[in-house]
Amino acid sequence: MQVSRLDDTARDAAMQQLPQWTYDADAKGIRRSVRFGDFAEAFGFMTRIAILAEKADHHPEWFNVYNRVDILLTTHDAGGLSQRDINLATAIDAITV
Repeated sequence: MQVSRLDDTARDAAMQQLPQWTYDADAKGIRRSVRFGDFAEAFGFMTRIAILAEKADHHPEWFNVYNRVDILLTTHDAGGLSQRDINLATAIDAITV
């Protein structure tokens, strides 16, 4: 299935719905950092996201140190931010609430 990169107008509209995320023009994607009480909580969060990502066939770039998880969402096949990234960011936000 062909995935299209969001144009600037669609990207800006989507970002209004994702206040915890920032657009990274260099990475052509969106970023969020989430902190937890300890490593086990952070790893549990990553596990829940991994299950969602696998079902969506869309996988984050992420980095974990102790209680922090840094996430980058971009769609390499589209050359930047796509609706798939917005959908996964929305699902991530629902888990962190």
